Amino acid sequence: MLDDVSVALGVTGSIAAVKTVELAHELRRRGASVRAVMTDSAAGIVHPDAVAYATDDAVVTELTGGVEHVELCGTDGWADVLLIAPATANTVGKLAAAVDDTPVTTTATTAIGAGVPVVVAPAMHEPMYDHPGVLEAIETVESWGVAFVEPRVEEGKAKIATEASICTAVARAAGDRPLEGSHVVVTAGATSEPIDPVRVITNGASGRMGRAVARACYAMGASVTLVHGPVGPHPVDRPSTPADGSIDYATLRTISTTAEMVEATRAAATDADALVSAAAIGDYTTTAAEEKLRSGQSRTLELEPTEKLIDAVREADPSLPIVGFKAETTGDEAAMIDAARGVLERVDLAFVVANDASAMGAEETRALLVHADDVARYVGDKDGLAREIATALAVVLDANADAPV
Repeated sequence: MLDDVSVALGVTGSIAAVKTVELAHELRRRGASVRAVMTDSAAGIVHPDAVAYATDDAVVTELTGGVEHVELCGTDGWADVLLIAPATANTVGKLAAAVDDTPVTTTATTAIGAGVPVVVAPAMHEPMYDHPGVLEAIETVESWGVAFVEPRVEEGKAKIATEASICTAVARAAGDRPLEGSHVVVTAGATSEPIDPVRVITNGASGRMGRAVARACYAMGASVTLVHGPVGPHPVDRPSTPADGSIDYATLRTISTTAEMVEATRAAATDADALVSAAAIGDYTTTAAEEKLRSGQSRTLELEPTEKLIDAVREADPSLPIVGFKAETTGDEAAMIDAARGVLERVDLAFVVANDASAMGAEETRALLVHADDVARYVGDKDGLAREIATALAVVLDANADAPV
């Protein structure tokens, strides 16, 4: 997500500065190069040596005749993006007023003036975040094009956003935005069909693939609506909720049944530019018993086919670009391509991601991006596949925009 991106990391005096070391590691794990700038207050919370270790570079703690702020974030400076994380109320106010009395605020003023993208992750007590002056300062700075990553308001504190949310915001700020101005709807997760008040028919989908696609589309400039179903059965070491920062990069719509997913997706797609149907939608439903079925007896369920989501959306909008997913269990590439092309032609899809069902819920995957006249192969993690899907979708939308009316 952040391959070859140079991030200047500004650290200010919030207690959330203790998370800076891990944030720097996470930025680097995602491919970024990181150099840090710290205020005196921040250095009193986390030692600059720890930050230097995490970034593998010297930390700027004072500005000298070397004009470090210009070297980092001036015109033709080193950084592709300035990330201030955490940012205190004091720092946010200074950004809005162009007050330059710390290495971080001076670097920020330089970046804003030079047109370097700036991302700010506030962290403070909730009453400070709710102060009219702080909110006005945020609004002012946002009007200049600075991106804010909303904090998590918990226990009376506006806690710094998750590392995943911050990294996604940095990727959006620093990278190309081929999906700028587009609204993309993404479906994710499983669906759940009730048998009785306590039992359901579902599958093992984790929603990880759909969330990765939503993040990738957001990072490439799109506004995203994520329609997310419940997470299927999972081991205890795997996250069991779809939240995980979802609302930081998408408008989240949570559903349970296939019928609810079809309805929510169809509604969201009315003003969408594209749909990516990554959810593992249940193919069958049954009439649920009103009371819990007694155990210890043989049961026969009558299963009825559910409505096909992509068919429903295609009927409502014959021209909407739709990316479909087709999971197969054979492991045979030719069979996967044939199955994908069958769906592609039947519903007139933009392209189909054919994947091995054995990867459901796993971090790694292998997939084929099947177009009408081409097949692209991918092996790797789901974040990487998500970027490939978002990139291919951008090509489709660009081609549609250039097509004669």
